[in-house]
Amino acid sequence: MGRLDGRVAVITGAGGELMRAAAILFAKEGAKIVVADLVPESGDNTVSMIREAGGEAVFINTNVSKADDVRSMVKEAVARYGRIDALVSGAGIAPSEVSTVDCAEDVFDKILAVNLKGVWLGMKYVIPEMLKTGGGSIVNIASIGAHRGVPGIAIYSAAKGGIISMSRVAHVEYGSRNIRINCISPGPIATELLKRHHSAEEIKQLTRVTTRGRLGSPEEVASLALFLASSESSHVMGQTIIMDGGMEADGHVAS
Repeated sequence: MGRLDGRVAVITGAGGELMRAAAILFAKEGAKIVVADLVPESGDNTVSMIREAGGEAVFINTNVSKADDVRSMVKEAVARYGRIDALVSGAGIAPSEVSTVDCAEDVFDKILAVNLKGVWLGMKYVIPEMLKTGGGSIVNIASIGAHRGVPGIAIYSAAKGGIISMSRVAHVEYGSRNIRINCISPGPIATELLKRHHSAEEIKQLTRVTTRGRLGSPEEVASLALFLASSESSHVMGQTIIMDGGMEADGHVAS
């Protein structure tokens, strides 16, 4: 018996390394997966990995910052699988490391559109479908940047902080109707994206400020998301769980 047997999970950004790990794990635990991503090749690769492992998945090309795209994605997911039981909103763009003053308006708009508006649109169109079938679980991916002042990522941090605040309010609105909404705030995760945006010395510094002296892995984020999406976390509602290797508790700043 899988922990998500018979359930349908929509995972945005599942063409990327971080959310791909969640999609694969959810499928192994019995869920049918809707891989929502902006890049067809990446999304198709995730679907292929899931199917090769014996799971069931479909790719839906989706720009999470566009209401029409998200609405169509939800409609197609329900048409194909009949319901949506879990939503993991992980689609996002990496922070543009620039000071608050030097950030360009178009960069500001893009970060907010993808990282914050995209999460809102996911809830806007998925929650009504969950209400039709008796409830569900939503996991919104925030960031340690929402909790600490990290130079150079003010707008990214604002978007991620907005996810937490918005999720808390949505919990108050829909928690009593069996819609569980929680957030995960990862610290630095060992992905190819991190390597592209940071030098080897910067990555070493990030590693040194964690309690265990290592970065997190996509699989660890996936495992926490799985717990929050499963019945095992039925009494966890309206929460934000920080998983940063102890950086926040130790008072360190990821920079």
